[in-house]
Amino acid sequence: QVQLVESGGGLVQAGGSLRLSCAASGSFFSLNDMGWYRQAPGKQREFVASITSGGTTNYADSVKGRFTISRDNAAHTMYLQMNNLNPGDTAVYYCNAHVTALSRSIYPMWGQGTQVTVSS
Repeated sequence: QVQLVESGGGLVQAGGSLRLSCAASGSFFSLNDMGWYRQAPGKQREFVASITSGGTTNYADSVKGRFTISRDNAAHTMYLQMNNLNPGDTAVYYCNAHVTALSRSIYPMWGQGTQVTVSS
């Protein structure tokens, strides 16, 4: 059983910062590519940022220069440092991970989502 547990969401003023965390627990062989997605009310879920197990990152154009994705492989935890937030960043943020099971099969996992609200 593998779970992705998110934390760090909340309310912040425009221009402020917030750090999201996503910790994997349970039994698995390894975590591969991980990423953050977000979904605002009435909109489709969109890609925010991703990071490989080796640390290679990718960002959506809308967050480049403001958000930083990172991971601590020893802690099985991924982070999203969000700076210079604006109301357009308001959404439910979801953690995604590709998990290599003990059987060596690879499958995607999602966190429960954490609300980020940016006030103006």
